[in-house]
Amino acid sequence: MMSFDLKRVHLPNGIHLDIVDEGPVDAPVLIFLHGFPESHRTWRHQIRHFAGRFRCIAPDQRGYRGSSKPQNVEAYAPANLIGDIFLLADTLGIAHFTIVGHDWGGAIAWGVALGGQHARVNKAIIANAPHPVIFQRLLYTHPVQREASQYIRGFRDPANDALVKEHGLTGLLLKEVKWDRPSAMEPEERDQLLLDWQNRDAAFGMLNYYRASPIDVPVMDAPFAIPEGWTPPALPKLTIPCLVIWALDDLALPPENLDGLDEIIDPLTIVRVPDCGHFVPWEAPDAVNAAIEAFLAA
Repeated sequence: MMSFDLKRVHLPNGIHLDIVDEGPVDAPVLIFLHGFPESHRTWRHQIRHFAGRFRCIAPDQRGYRGSSKPQNVEAYAPANLIGDIFLLADTLGIAHFTIVGHDWGGAIAWGVALGGQHARVNKAIIANAPHPVIFQRLLYTHPVQREASQYIRGFRDPANDALVKEHGLTGLLLKEVKWDRPSAMEPEERDQLLLDWQNRDAAFGMLNYYRASPIDVPVMDAPFAIPEGWTPPALPKLTIPCLVIWALDDLALPPENLDGLDEIIDPLTIVRVPDCGHFVPWEAPDAVNAAIEAFLAA
């Protein structure tokens, strides 16, 4: 099991993050953001691959492992999660960087890229994380995406809090999530995750990402149509180079999330990874590394 040294970074907003910081300090910077319910280790194969030529920074984001775990839902509002990344770069003296994200880390990476494009963020790399405008539209209109996202309603339901308090995050995952593939992960990595999920403060920190999100997940018997009066978020077009990597066997996020990206991102590169589930950074590391290599070299 490859391991990394973690260092503690104190942000001006009072949040403390444990981070991996590998590679030459004067090299171009890649900031890797993990998703739910993992850690910096989502990117273990990419950090090892790129750290010889890039400064690779991968935080355990707020709510995870040894990083700060505020328990109020409002602490996990998107603006706060995005703000952590800019403050982290500021604290480390990093003026410009490429943002890389998967799953919830990808959702944050979209926000970082949109808010910092050209001024701070040079490029964006997103792996199996839907653009917020497209995702919300699919939740309203696409039966497969809506059904696959019903677990979010369970994560938000306070009736499940007692289950989390008794059994940790594992209890709720067993109840709500249907896209787990235990055989795809190395046993020692899975054992570490199971241990991480027993921390009750971390469990509620992770769930608060969903509880603070403005994304609307309708019930299955609601009409499959755009609600009257709904308008998409007023987000700018992304005009820095963007690579979207998409594993095609993702049970939580079907490939229809790619439809329409070319209308709101330019320049855009899409790399589809067949025969791979949601956790593409470690399920298909060679494909991901090759896609990032080509993108960064272009």
